[in-house]
Amino acid sequence: MIRDPEGLQALLEQTRRWVREVAMPAEEQVEANDEVPAELVKDMRRRGFFGWSIPEQFGGAGLTCEELVMAAMELSQCSTAFRARVGTNTGIGSEALVADGTEEQKQRYLPALASGEITGCFALTELEAGSDAIALQTSAVRDGDHYVLNGSKAFITNAPIAGLFTVLARTDADNPGAKGISAFLVERDSAGLSVGKPYRKMGQAGSPVSEVYFEDCRVPAANLIGGVEGQGFATAMKVLNKQRLHLSALCTGPAIRMLDEALAHASKRRQFGQPIAQFQLVQAMIADMQTDIHAARALILETARKRDRGEDVKLDASICKYFASEMCGRVADKAVQIFGGSGYVADYSCIERLYRDVRLFRLYEGTSQIHQLNIAKLTLREAS
Repeated sequence: MIRDPEGLQALLEQTRRWVREVAMPAEEQVEANDEVPAELVKDMRRRGFFGWSIPEQFGGAGLTCEELVMAAMELSQCSTAFRARVGTNTGIGSEALVADGTEEQKQRYLPALASGEITGCFALTELEAGSDAIALQTSAVRDGDHYVLNGSKAFITNAPIAGLFTVLARTDADNPGAKGISAFLVERDSAGLSVGKPYRKMGQAGSPVSEVYFEDCRVPAANLIGGVEGQGFATAMKVLNKQRLHLSALCTGPAIRMLDEALAHASKRRQFGQPIAQFQLVQAMIADMQTDIHAARALILETARKRDRGEDVKLDASICKYFASEMCGRVADKAVQIFGGSGYVADYSCIERLYRDVRLFRLYEGTSQIHQLNIAKLTLREAS
């Protein structure tokens, strides 16, 4: 649903211009220093990037799902570090609060998330609980007007710089299922919370990811999301269904960038006396890339509209994430092929970096294999 076509178009154009004039020229610096420069973070805050999906009454832009995915496709055409820097605030770092938080919790935390004053993150995954998220072992035991958390989380995006952690923990030790899990808001300075060193990763330099540890970490009972135990897993699924759609758009932006780069290269690179864009086998790869991108964009936009209409999009969101992440991998591979040696060597193009960066898309927010199982399960359920 697009509420204000002119306003949305202005936002998209401003984002597109910022990506090309500010972010892209800084990509090599981000890669070299493994961080987004503080002045660019400040610029993103000023432009409202952190609050895109947070309701307007809490200082955000209140973008609908359709508007959000369109904006995400623009922002994600630069290095993944930039969209990751704001992405947890516009996605999983705030969505649990938006979806199920109490009014008091929203008033307390959402304005700071919307402005980028604090960075949020979503701490669900553990070393032994990834695809099988219900198997999480982090515990939360009630102690008066607090809960005491013990355990650890792994692969948490933005954990090294986060000021607010949405943490999933088991509040009912006797219930090994989803109903035994609750969600908490844990502030960074909470006693007993510590964060590991940022991982050394294959790609996505500038996007810090680490483990999070809880050792007798005391969290006020008022920070139980929604004020009700046993609802944490349901909240997480709400968060992930929207985030999977959001992430699908974030997979599509890099694919658009890589096609643009491949087109420019193929038009300049000459072999056998002519630009390689004139060769039919190169044209076939370009056609496949363009078709994949168009299919992903259409699928994502239609699913976003369905969600804005209030329809159930569990199946659609899973299809989007599976298709778009795999699509981006195919486009990346073809981009390297079109660039040839220049696509493999970082000195000659950005394609080597983008190829590494997008590989993660097929793993987080549900691996491709988990989405295949989920799509099949939901399809069979509908059929029966």
